Amino acid sequence: MSGRTGIRRVLVIAASASLALAAAPVADAAPAGLKGPALAKKLTQNVSADGVNRHLIAFQRIADRNGGNRAAGTTGYDASVEYVAGKLRGAGFDVTTPEFTYPVQVTDAATAKVGTTTYENLPLTYSPQTPVGGVTGPLRAVPEDATPGCEATDFAGQDFTGSIALIRRGACTFDIKHRNAAAAGAVAVIVANNVAGSLAGFTLGAPGVVPTGGTSQVDGNALFAKAGQPVTVDLRYHSEDRVSRNVIAQTRTGRKDNVVVAGAHLDSVAVGPGINDNGTGSAGLLETALQLGGSPKVNNAVRFGWWGAEEIGLLGSIAYVKSLTFEQQLDIALYLNFDMIGSPNAGYFVYDGDNSDGVGAGAGPYGSGQIEKSFVDYLTVEKKIQVEGTDFTGRSDYGEFIKQGIPAGGLFTGAEVLKTPAQVAKWGGQAGVAYDPNYHLAGDNLGNIDRKALDRNSDALAWVTASYAISTEDVNGVPPRKSRAAARAAAAKSLSVESHDHDHSHDVVA
Repeated sequence: MSGRTGIRRVLVIAASASLALAAAPVADAAPAGLKGPALAKKLTQNVSADGVNRHLIAFQRIADRNGGNRAAGTTGYDASVEYVAGKLRGAGFDVTTPEFTYPVQVTDAATAKVGTTTYENLPLTYSPQTPVGGVTGPLRAVPEDATPGCEATDFAGQDFTGSIALIRRGACTFDIKHRNAAAAGAVAVIVANNVAGSLAGFTLGAPGVVPTGGTSQVDGNALFAKAGQPVTVDLRYHSEDRVSRNVIAQTRTGRKDNVVVAGAHLDSVAVGPGINDNGTGSAGLLETALQLGGSPKVNNAVRFGWWGAEEIGLLGSIAYVKSLTFEQQLDIALYLNFDMIGSPNAGYFVYDGDNSDGVGAGAGPYGSGQIEKSFVDYLTVEKKIQVEGTDFTGRSDYGEFIKQGIPAGGLFTGAEVLKTPAQVAKWGGQAGVAYDPNYHLAGDNLGNIDRKALDRNSDALAWVTASYAISTEDVNGVPPRKSRAAARAAAAKSLSVESHDHDHSHDVVA
């Protein structure tokens, strides 16, 4: 999951009134009668928890052998690409690993200094730079309420003119916080983490207005204790071009002009192995592809994508979609996204394709609501799990697909947002604790995965992917092959009858 921060608004998606849902997670039951193609049922049975977990073990070992991570531009990422591509070639897929070039922000200065003490203060991506030597001003601490720095009123009662604003992370985006601070007169912003660890790899999401950096929770606490004292912030960097790769695999069978695309990002952040973020999505996707095989009996071709440099700014998926012509984009029926599907304090979220929640980023392109319903139906009916909606916030690889008008949907088990007591009542876990306490940290490893959630979501991934491989009619009106054949036969029969009647009409006239 990309470092774009921001609260995910989540509302309960109401299931059918005739469906009785348990108040807490129950053991997975045998299929309860959800209608679907035989391929979906078979693929879901074949995608096993053991198979998915084996890929997670592989990703962990790759990270352990390569400096503890699988980040873009590292040997760990290259080894991950080779592992996935090798498995897919062995299963008979057409596989490519297209390269793309992207700029990397290389840090030259990353400090906040109070008196003789210097703290690490990492520039966020898209932050403006300070002059050499930095900028100095009084350190003004924004009150640590439930939404720190998210409203203009948070800056009332203090004079922020010419100051360095210190704001706790959480509840809204870094961009909103730093713009509110700048509007109040701050000349720079320090965002303090609200969980253990640094803020390496995070971004404003768009070009900023004042220099903005991030500190660890520990350093942030120390800085809050020094509010009012002069502080010097020095944030400087330069850009370098790097090359990375995506992995693209497509079935040899099925229509090439109505392709089902399913994707997950393959890279981790630099500080850890990224086993939940996003080893889980990558592993579930890989096992689904392997069990489907390179030449399945499908009506629509299935294209699987593992994206590179997502953690730097969704760069692999953006480069891929932009590399396609309009006609090639038109060949894509829909996109399914799987980014973090085994969070250790898991929630069960489905992207809100039709904005049925009525909040947040709004609906996706037409067909996204139907995709949402496919996931909701499977999880609620087959797995007896209540689900909630999550917005298309732009934090993952669906972004460029949606921008180009391609309907999208997918699954998510949560990142840094805290689980509520109401969600604990539905799903279990711990209230007041992040869905993934190890998000973007070294602790995102093989020991911090909810394998029950991973198994359920991998099944949902397989079911929906296979269902659309048979028919996308509910999304874009393209019927399955049997329906097309029946329609052609009916048309031919009708034409034959009309021709026969026409011939006899001449006999009558004669």
